[in-house]
Amino acid sequence: MTREEALKLLKEHIKEKNLINHSLETEAVMKGLARYFNEDEELWGIVGLLHDIDYIQTKDNPKEHGLIATNEILKGKLPEEALYAIAAHNMEGTGVVPKSKLDYALRCGETITGLIHANALIRPQKMKGMKPKSVKKKMKDKSFAANVSRERILECEKIGLDLNKFIEIAITEISAIAKDVDLE
Repeated sequence: MTREEALKLLKEHIKEKNLINHSLETEAVMKGLARYFNEDEELWGIVGLLHDIDYIQTKDNPKEHGLIATNEILKGKLPEEALYAIAAHNMEGTGVVPKSKLDYALRCGETITGLIHANALIRPQKMKGMKPKSVKKKMKDKSFAANVSRERILECEKIGLDLNKFIEIAITEISAIAKDVDLE
């Protein structure tokens, strides 16, 4: 599946701008992580782009989130490792345990976008000049973006990244698409 095909499929299933922005941000972070680890940028990006493709269908039944995507919408369209990562990104609901670097990268990568996005929204300069230190400070404030799992963000250590480097990669990648996700 090409990136263009993936984006078209995403927009067929998700109309909400905030969810599309989250998907684009996750794609960007995943591509940055793939580049850092010398992995397949296109595949990792597409996994990030499509990880929540079934969110609207499953928002009232979180145990199915990731499973409808992998068993119905994306079945036969992506490699098995990609489908597994999408199911494992919602391990808490699906019970699919993350195993690979791709699995953990998606879990922490899609989660950090929420904290960075929320941080950008309260800053006059949005993404411009954002530093890992400011994101880490917000991370310590449990009331800020309270629905963002700090524990899941810390899973970056399971892929061999310390928190500073992980946040730095995420900020760099989201900054590069800030205009596309209303953070400029």
